[in-house]
Amino acid sequence: MKKIVILITAVTLLLGTVYAGGKKYIAPAEAAVVPIPDIIDPWPIYIGLGLVAVNLDRDPCACGSSETSDLRYGGIIRTGWDFNNYIGIEVRALKTLENNVFSETEHYGIYLKPQYPVTSQINVYALLGYGRTIVDYTNGVRSSQTDEKGFSYGAGVEYDFGKDESEGSYSRPFDGQGDQEKGWGMWVDFQHLLSHAGPVHTDSNLVTAGITYDF
Repeated sequence: MKKIVILITAVTLLLGTVYAGGKKYIAPAEAAVVPIPDIIDPWPIYIGLGLVAVNLDRDPCACGSSETSDLRYGGIIRTGWDFNNYIGIEVRALKTLENNVFSETEHYGIYLKPQYPVTSQINVYALLGYGRTIVDYTNGVRSSQTDEKGFSYGAGVEYDFGKDESEGSYSRPFDGQGDQEKGWGMWVDFQHLLSHAGPVHTDSNLVTAGITYDF
């Protein structure tokens, strides 16, 4: 009888260590430590500097000049704001180098910029907007000017050199796609300025290329 009492007491003590308040006791497991990624919060602004080649065609003037076309080189600056990965707005200004042979071109415009990220580093886009184009003509003796405002359009491609996705998590879902990643990139595009503008029916198209930086 004494042995039975001792056995019952031992079993009771054992059950008391396994069950507490009628619930099974389970030792707490160590919580896994999950690192919190840094938040990348870039501005949706970019700025670029580049070169431009402007091709100009016009009717022969009454002054007797036989020149009807001209190809001039210069510089361009552009800056823009990406609202998301499909639409942005861009402002650009360009000017060809001064010369006294045939023509000098200036252009200032603002453009809606529909775009599409083909890959995480390549972005294709269009330019649809309004601009002012000034063309000064010189033949060594006489000069004239075409100053026109109106619709202008273009298309191009951007390539992003940056690869900072591993540094953290973007605060906006479209950053890191196409050319919206913080860092350096480049662009090449075509733009149409004038169609039969001015008294001598001037047509002007250009190609631009340069380096851009996304903030």
